[in-house]
Amino acid sequence: MYLLELGGEDDAFAACEAASAATGLKRVAPGLAVARGMVPDRVRGLAYTHAASELIGRGGADPESARSILEAAAIDRAGSVAVRATDVHGSTGVDTRLVERELGNLLVDRGFSVDLEEPDHVLRAVFSAGRLPDDEADTTTDGEADTTATGYEPDTAATDREPDVTAAAGPRGETVSVCALGWLAVESVRDFGRRKPTDRPFFQPGSMEPLLARAVANLAGARPGRTVLDPMCGTGGVLLEAGLVGADVLGVDAQAKMVAGARENLALLPDGESAVGVPAGDPSVVRGDATRLPFVDGAADGVVFDAPYGRQSKIERHDLADLVGGALAEAGRIATRAVLVADRTWVGPAREAGWTLEALFERRVHRSLTRYVHVLS
Repeated sequence: MYLLELGGEDDAFAACEAASAATGLKRVAPGLAVARGMVPDRVRGLAYTHAASELIGRGGADPESARSILEAAAIDRAGSVAVRATDVHGSTGVDTRLVERELGNLLVDRGFSVDLEEPDHVLRAVFSAGRLPDDEADTTTDGEADTTATGYEPDTAATDREPDVTAAAGPRGETVSVCALGWLAVESVRDFGRRKPTDRPFFQPGSMEPLLARAVANLAGARPGRTVLDPMCGTGGVLLEAGLVGADVLGVDAQAKMVAGARENLALLPDGESAVGVPAGDPSVVRGDATRLPFVDGAADGVVFDAPYGRQSKIERHDLADLVGGALAEAGRIATRAVLVADRTWVGPAREAGWTLEALFERRVHRSLTRYVHVLS
């Protein structure tokens, strides 16, 4: 089993994204989830998961429980260690420094040396308390993870199906108090701050921030060996994040300037690092109509797009409703999974286009803008 430390303000959204990297995922406390298996390389590319650890055990959110878990644990490793304790959102009031010192002493008694700078192993002690949200409890969402990482899938019989993702553990609205201990296995590479949309060669106001762009790319199934299509790619932000986790990308936009700008952004990152799935100079973005895509059936594994905002919008020759409805229909011809981001819900048109709604999330940007993220299959 594995312990996942979720990030962001919406655990349900973070857990849904984490399902692209883990199997049998279940939320057990605010900011915490457990999983039967995980793929380390994909965890590194998650936007809203901080770390995954090999779970030692869990109990009540107090130092005594942490000590008891570690004392009872069989430890099959040696070398130097560091202990890192976290109180999620300050919800338990646990003295994390005291916990680190006490657990470190227990490990020293068992033959480990302490190295706070470059330890061979890191013990994570995570404390969390609060109410599991009743609006998501007892529901399931299909993820997109597969289980090809040897040694990280000890409890999954079928590796060719999408796993269930339980949104919360226990009864609706259950109040929990949890301490979980685990050996750190992998941390996400959270370098989004240095990839601000304004730092790209081509920028337009309203561009999606990299953190959310990475998350929706992951939800669409971005990873090595998969192709992700954005039929309204704009400046290419979502495609950039999909490329950075190794997916091959295809982009379409109705405006010539967006096509040129997205190509420029995809060719080279601000720090000079090329996106993994986007070789420099690759003409993977073309001008076209999202309702009549220039690709054969099944050309992509996932489709993700950020629809134009404004209920009364006119885009090129389409009304907004016609554009989104047509794009959803075309997406169903191209792929079996889609993520639609918009300033309103499009559940009806999505169903009319043949899609099943797996999940719908509200992401508040500011007072006058809330983004709705539709996860479709």
